[in-house]
Formats: sequence, structure tokens, C-alpha cells
Amino acid sequence: MSYITLNSNKLSHNYNFLNQLFREKNIEWAVVGKLLCGNEKFLQCLLNICDKEICDSRLTNLRHIKKISPTTQTVYIKPPAKRLVKSIVQFADVSFNTEIDTIKALSEEAVRQNRTHKIVIMVEMGELREGIMVKNLSNFYGEVLQLPNIDVVGIGTNLNCLNGILPDEKKLIKLSRFKEIIEESYNEKIPYISAGSSVTIPLLFQNLVPEEINHFRIGETLFFGTDVYNDSTINGMYQDVFKLTTEIIEIVEKPMIPAGDAGTNLTGETPIHDQNNIGKTSVRAIVDIGILDIDPTQINPINDDIEIIGASSDMMILDLSDNLQNYQVGDTVDFSMNYMAVLRAMNSDYVDKIVDNKLDLKRLKILEDKN
Repeated sequence: MSYITLNSNKLSHNYNFLNQLFREKNIEWAVVGKLLCGNEKFLQCLLNICDKEICDSRLTNLRHIKKISPTTQTVYIKPPAKRLVKSIVQFADVSFNTEIDTIKALSEEAVRQNRTHKIVIMVEMGELREGIMVKNLSNFYGEVLQLPNIDVVGIGTNLNCLNGILPDEKKLIKLSRFKEIIEESYNEKIPYISAGSSVTIPLLFQNLVPEEINHFRIGETLFFGTDVYNDSTINGMYQDVFKLTTEIIEIVEKPMIPAGDAGTNLTGETPIHDQNNIGKTSVRAIVDIGILDIDPTQINPINDDIEIIGASSDMMILDLSDNLQNYQVGDTVDFSMNYMAVLRAMNSDYVDKIVDNKLDLKRLKILEDKN
């Protein structure tokens, strides 16, 4: 069976790197753990590193977090469906909201459960995903203020996830000003502006984040060490917290060009082949994973001599060229993974999940030297 490995020491290193950065900027931050898809083994690994505040967009995952660590603050980071308010109040300490009718339902449920439910009001800042329009913000806050058992702990915004709109200093200053206007109008204090995500981190390095922005929600950069803003990586962080391992189930020297009339394949495509390879052969391996579990375009063989040819539902074909590494049936082949690859594999029951606690001291020394 193929499996995905989470290296706990590399994850811990990345967490400490970010924690130091945010501490220097007087910013609080929460981990977005939705990538782990509620896997209790991986969640336990994450909670061993950080148990203060975990965000997710799936109630089932928040339920798993509360089961493992009841005192961890859980945050539901999308506008709740009204039919879910009972479970939202039960398993999410905080939720992100944009609809007054939903907040009223949360208020009624919080009263029934004798709890105070905290909310962040999301504001539309150009991304055109969730968020109320700025012109309605003050009146909206005034309505929410009247509701029992609801505590507004922040305003926030989301950028980059749908239309790729990037954060900038101007947008963040505007959001800070909106908070000031509300506080002055209602003589109330709003503790947080949750406007930072992985894509905002590069602005911190440039000192372009106003000091009023005091809360970040971080997922991708924690797990992948990525500079999302510039589509690159951050020096001093690991990019290989996750690794995919597959097993070779067939290895044969075969022609490089298929024979026969071609129709469409499983995904509705007709593959195009280089006719210069007619008559040529290469060593081809089949590994035990396919497009039900992974997107072949989102992974890369760690061995540069290997090329991914394609995949069917549950098998992937590799070109080993002349097989200089002398791979045999039963050997394993490792792949690096990006965010979407990990997300897809985590959603598959057919890919095992393993926590690796071994520390690569040589790699860690290189990272420390860069810092």
C-alpha cells in the first residue's frame, strides 16, 4: 500500500520558525489544519507541537480536535450553514460569519447550550469570496451587538483563495480603519483583525503589515515552507514535511510508443506521443497508486532520473529510462508533494498515513545556518 509520511520534526521546525516571526511582530496566529482532513494520527502530531488555536472548515475535523485536546480553541473558518448551528456551537469556539440570520441562529443555540460563541465578522476586500460589503459593516456590527451569547472577537478578510487577489498595505490599512470606525461608533473594543494568511507573510518581511493587523491564519506556509505571494520558498523552512512513498508492482522494458488505434483514456484525453520514439524502448515501472488517490501533475519523483508517464484509476506508470538505480519489484519510489497533492492523498482511505519522528540533523544544520 502507498503511504504518505509526515515528518514531525520538520513540522516542528517550521512551526518554531513562524512562531518566532510572529512573536517579533506582536502577532497572534492560528494553525489552519484542514489539510490533515481530520486524521487523528496527524492531528495528534500537530497538537503536540501547537495546541493553542486550530482552524478548519470541516466540522468533523473540529470534532476530532476537541476529542484529542478539549482545551484547544477551535475556529470554523467559513460562514456556517444554518442547519449546522448546533454542532458549530458545540465544537467550534469561534466561527467566521457574514449573514445576520445565521448569527441569530448561533445566538439562539448558544443560549440553549449556555455558552458564549465567539465570532469574526468577515469583510469583502476585493477577493469576492466570503465577506459583507464595507458599506454595511457598521450597521451589521450594531445588529450583532444586540444578540445574547455572541461575542465579536474580530473582523477579518480573505484574499488570494478564489480570484488570486493579493494582499497589500493599502487594503490592510483600510481594514484597520474600518475597525477604528466601528469601535468609535459603538464604544466597543474589537480585539483582533484577522487579515493575515500564508500569502501575507512576505509583507511581514518587508514591514508592510500595519501593526493593527494582529492575527494570522497559517496553513500552507507552515506545512510547505512556501512564499505564496511570490510562488517561491522561504529560506530557513522545510519544504518536504510530507513525502509520498509507492511500491513497484511491475517493472518491464517496454516500447515507448503504444500500438493500435487510440481513443480517449480514463480521463477523457487522447495522449500525444513523440513519434521520434518509435522503435525505442525504456524500462517502465507500475506503482500502486492512481488518480483516485493522487493527481500525478501535483507530485514529483525525488529521484530526478524518473519520469511520470501517466496514471489510471489505481496505478501510475513511471519511465525509469535505463534503470541505472536497478529498481526491482517490491522496491519503493518516493515523491515530493505540493499542497493539493497532500490534500487529495489525505482524503483517500487507500493511502496510509505515517508519522516519522526521525530528525535529519544535516538538513536542520543547513537551515539553522541560513537563519
